[in-house]
Amino acid sequence: MGGCVGNVGGGLQTGGVGELKRYRERAAVLPGAVLWARTADGGAYRVLPDGCMDLLWIEGELVVAGPDSRAFVGRSEVGTRFAGIRFAPGTAPGFLGVPAREVLDLKVPLADLWSPGRSRWLADRIGRSADPALALEEIAGGLFDAAPDRLVSQVLRGVRRGVAVPALAGSVGLSERQLYRRCLDAFGYGPKMLDRVLRLNLALDRARRGLPLAEVAARSGYADQAHFTRDVKALTGVPPRTLLA
Repeated sequence: MGGCVGNVGGGLQTGGVGELKRYRERAAVLPGAVLWARTADGGAYRVLPDGCMDLLWIEGELVVAGPDSRAFVGRSEVGTRFAGIRFAPGTAPGFLGVPAREVLDLKVPLADLWSPGRSRWLADRIGRSADPALALEEIAGGLFDAAPDRLVSQVLRGVRRGVAVPALAGSVGLSERQLYRRCLDAFGYGPKMLDRVLRLNLALDRARRGLPLAEVAARSGYADQAHFTRDVKALTGVPPRTLLA
């Protein structure tokens, strides 16, 4: 569940196998997006930062989940239904019309960003559907036609390759300060924090495949296993072995 694979706005760690069985996801019609749905079993879940934003339908309400800079633990009542579109990092602001920095670490009713009437009409239409996730996808595909931001793609490629900030800024024709501001609008945080979040998810993906943590750290760009452990605990609240258990 690295990158954008997870739940409720980030990588999801649930309190039991039952909830995982009630979670499903697939690629959405919007480029790079993931369509997901789950029905809560009442257990706790830990949402991990992954650089993504979600448009959520939660029992009749539409909510925008901003990018997370740290994990949080939530709990849902048994039977609560969720449907969501998880946008690829940096793409949601162009679709939703809100800079990522304004919703960092927040869950905001769509009615606060769009007109209340429009938001209510969309939520009611989804709620009347036999499959809220499918209805959400159909509506989103019809509403959103924003052109991809080439800068977002360039920045993501550079960060994933480990390009230093000065060189990255130069490669996209911006000063370091301009790059930082553009990253705040697109991702919710600057390029260094974006690197930490993306690297965290890449490392956790490798750890879930059974690689030893020392090897995970080395292959994911951490100085050593202790560095990996410190960063995981800082971003998720728990050490890697607890998170992966």
